[in-house]
Parts: sequence; structure tokens; C-alpha cells
Amino acid sequence: MASKTETTMKEDELLEKVVSGEMPLRKIDAYTDTDTAVRVRKCAIEKMNGIKFEHIQNYTIDAEAATKRNIENMIGTIQIPLGVAGAIKVNGEYANGDFTLPLATTEGALVASVNRGCTVITASGGSNVRIFQDLMTRAPVFKLENVNKVKDFVDWVKEPETFTNMKEKAGETTRFGELLSVDSFITGNTVFLRFAYDTKDAMGMNMVTIATDAVLNFISEEFGAYPISLSGNMCTDKKPAAINNILGRGKTVAADVTIPKEIVEKKLKTTPKMMEEVNYRKNLLGSARAGALGFNAHAANIIVALYLACGQDAAHVVEGSSAITTMEVNENGDLYCAVTLPSIQVGTVGGGTGIATQRDCLNLLGVAGAGEVPGHNSKKLAEIIAAAVLAGEISLIGAQAAGHLAKAHAELGR
Repeated sequence: MASKTETTMKEDELLEKVVSGEMPLRKIDAYTDTDTAVRVRKCAIEKMNGIKFEHIQNYTIDAEAATKRNIENMIGTIQIPLGVAGAIKVNGEYANGDFTLPLATTEGALVASVNRGCTVITASGGSNVRIFQDLMTRAPVFKLENVNKVKDFVDWVKEPETFTNMKEKAGETTRFGELLSVDSFITGNTVFLRFAYDTKDAMGMNMVTIATDAVLNFISEEFGAYPISLSGNMCTDKKPAAINNILGRGKTVAADVTIPKEIVEKKLKTTPKMMEEVNYRKNLLGSARAGALGFNAHAANIIVALYLACGQDAAHVVEGSSAITTMEVNENGDLYCAVTLPSIQVGTVGGGTGIATQRDCLNLLGVAGAGEVPGHNSKKLAEIIAAAVLAGEISLIGAQAAGHLAKAHAELGR
């Protein structure tokens, strides 16, 4: 039952007040329980727009929990078809075994394509996956008087005692998060401080925002520099940015596999040399000529399908799409394939991971909630995602090398 700050009203009375404009949608929850509030909002939208919703009111998730953490002005839910691909064999430090991938998408042929890639990877002994960096960033921006003051500020930030104090202030706001580093970037009299944190099993944006805000209070008191904004876009969150590709943000992950020549020919109906050529001309040269930040075939497709299924922030597909895919024929004539994801942001606690349907998918992968060792579940999820992206890249490049792309979409894309 949602908390109420005013006298409870009947459903029809609430509806009349909303439709007449006397009560805003956001105020309904103060007068009734959550399920009734959702229903009143839906009916009000129907009346005000002269339409009738047929499906959005049918759901099984806990509306009260969702409205507390995930959504405002809730009127129902949407449903996205959920398919599975795999199993895929993953040889990671945290994800080690065979995994069935839950993929939420409306794109016909995507699940079938990833499934084919999973088959190829598993037949080749599995995908090796490693995480090279794990940190979440927030970068406030400061305006100072002149470059002399900027230099004093940057030098002060670099002092070991200053970092120790900032780490202590950040630590007061979180049980699990830890400040790892602070890097300075200047533009004239403007200074950006890029704070990097270990956020364990949480994706961590809320955690690092709150922690950084506490550090800013310390900076203001001790140095007298006041932030213009808590986020100065050097983080960089949910936007294409070279800094994320170079320095990383979230988890930096790489996955690879060597596919024997006979498996390429049997399962992908092409040759290692042809796949190497397509990847070089398409993913590398084509992306470079276009000025792209990502050098891949369709990494975003797989990332967002897993993000939606597993309760991740789908907007972070922006950073995930900067993956680099490489393919080369080795001395034995086999095909070496790899994907490098400099910046994927995932968590297994917080955000949308608590929604019942998404938690089902996290359970399927064995990563729901916090790990026995803090941070291990989110790392396991990141390794699985990297292997899944590799499967998608192998399958699509194989289809293009064999000339099967249009046929597959005609048959499955409808």
C-alpha cells in the first residue's frame, strides 16, 4: 500500500479531478494506493486523448516497488518479446561455463543470428573473456579566476593528503563504493575533475553522484573552488565520447575465440579469409572513413537486448556501441576473432535489476543480486555480455561474407 499524505478519495472522484485539470497526474498517489493510482492515470489519459488502451494494464510486476524506484506517473507496462540464444561456452575469470542468453528485442533475425554465433563459439572451445578495468566516473566542472588559480587548484588536487581526504569524504556516503582516482582536465579557467570509483555489483551512477557531491563540499570548504555543475560531461555518461574509449568507463572487457577453418566453412558457409576481408573493409575501414567511434558490425544490438532483459540502463548502449571487432587468419588458416568493449556499464543490484521479470533473466545467468564476493556478479554479467557480442559479430560478418544477410532478414525479419 502506497503511503498517503491526504485523505483517501474514491477512484471516480480522483478521475474527475484529474480529467478536469484540478489535480495533476503526479498527485494521485497521495490519495490512494499504488494500483488504484496507476489505474486512475490510465483512465484519465484515455479520456483526455479519446483513446482506449487494450494491453498496457496487463502486467505482473510489483507496481508499488516500481513506482518507488523506477518510474513516475505509471500508467501500465509495455512488453518486449524475450528470446534465448545459446548455450554459449564462456571461459572467463568470473563467468565460466555454458550460459543461455536472454535477449529482449523486436528485431526479427537477431536472436537467430546470435544463436548461430553461440554455436560457433561453443564448437570452437568457448570464448576467452577478461576484464581489464572496472570503474565508474563522475566529472564536475569548476570555473576559477584565471590560469594561475587553475594551476594552484590542480596542484592541490594532486597532493596525496588531498586525495586521502576526498576518499574519506566519499566513503562516508556508501558502504561499498570506493574512490580510486581523480584526474584533472583544464580549458582556460575551467577545470574538470574526473572522479573514478569502484562500485562493486552496482552499476553505480547514483552512488558516485552522491559520493562526488560530498567531495565537492570538502573542496569548497578547503580550497574555495565551487562547482558550476556536478556533471561537466567529461564523465562521459550516455554520450559518444573518445575519453571513454581511451580511458574506459564502467567495465573494459575483451573477448576472443579462434574458430577452426572447418567450422567456419561448415557452420558459417564461408572462409576465414573472406570473413577477415569483410571485417577489415567494413568494420575497420568503413567505420574509420565514416568517422565512427565504434568499429563493429552491430554490437549495440546484442548489448541493448541483454540490457533490456536484465534490467540495465538501456541508454548506456551508447558507450557499449563503441566496441572494436577484429578478425585475422592465423598461421594455421583458422580465424581469430575478438571484440573489445572499452566502456560497458552494468550492475546486478539497484536500478531495474529488482523488477521481477528482469530479475528472472538475471537468475537465468546466475548473477542476480550481490555476489558472495562484492563485485563478482556484475563482472560475471559483463563477461557474458562480451561473449554474446562476439557471437553476434561472428554471425553477422559470417552472413555478409557468405552473402546471406538479405536472405536471413527476408525469412526472419518479416
